[in-house]
Amino acid sequence: MKKNNKRKKSSFIGKIAYWLVFAVFVYFGVNTLSYADTLKFAHISDVHLSDKTVDTSYKVLSHSKELFKDEIEQINDHSNLDFVIITGDLVDKPQKPLLEDACNQLEKLKYPWYFAFGNHDAAVGTSFKKDKYFDYIKKRNKNIKSETQYYSFVPKKGYRVIVLDATVDTRITANGELPDEQLKWLDCQLEEAQTLNQVPLIFMHHPLHEPFPSFHHRLTNASDLYAVLHKYKMPMAIFTGHYHATRIYKEDNILHVSTPSLVTYPCAFRFVTVNNLKHKVIFTFDYRETTLKDVQKKAKILTFSSGTYKGEESDRNGIVIIEK
Repeated sequence: MKKNNKRKKSSFIGKIAYWLVFAVFVYFGVNTLSYADTLKFAHISDVHLSDKTVDTSYKVLSHSKELFKDEIEQINDHSNLDFVIITGDLVDKPQKPLLEDACNQLEKLKYPWYFAFGNHDAAVGTSFKKDKYFDYIKKRNKNIKSETQYYSFVPKKGYRVIVLDATVDTRITANGELPDEQLKWLDCQLEEAQTLNQVPLIFMHHPLHEPFPSFHHRLTNASDLYAVLHKYKMPMAIFTGHYHATRIYKEDNILHVSTPSLVTYPCAFRFVTVNNLKHKVIFTFDYRETTLKDVQKKAKILTFSSGTYKGEESDRNGIVIIEK
């Protein structure tokens, strides 16, 4: 009788041990699969790094360097990011000393970083033209290997990052325009992404969907870009800046995300997490403001409409789901 009890007890303990081991394998297996489908990045826009000691009517340019330093430190305090990306206006004027200062700060990041041109990064009549600017970026950043100022890369299985350049450097304008050559290239990129079941994440300076109307800042051939995007029904997102506004807008299978400027109230940026699941894609937004509250307060006083730039809570934090 005692032997039977011992056998039963041993069998019971063995079953518990088996299920514990099984549970551990399942837990780590699920987490590994989940991690493989998850992409995390920081989105910065409109740094406007400047050497000015005075502010403009709505930009605290005299604090641009300390704001940028604070942002870099916040990003480095964040764990498990796949990359950091700046959607234009890294500097307030396309001058090499300013770009050198910007790259010195970006090299302090513990994550890979990428760059899209903004209108303040390119200007007609400057000696530091877009090709020289981009060559210097590549010299300081070995992650960018493209010969063109628009490019793509695969940061992780299931995702394709597409960086576009709509800046105009042949005339004085803050408007943007995507050349036919770039639109054709984008079409090929999206077709490949669809074939490989990748989520396209498009980064550019000028918004396709304006946070608010601005005749002098818009993408002049937005309809041409829509014509390319509407050929594809998979979930995709477009991350932009330029308007210094905080907006998230879902339009069928396209998610439009505008991120604010560092030097304009609310002096903020975003962390974004994307989960590419079997039947849907989940975007999670984590909005972060500068820790320099005195500077932020000053920026708010300079801004004519703080609510326009800060947006609603749903424009800052939250979850957006797009079904496949």
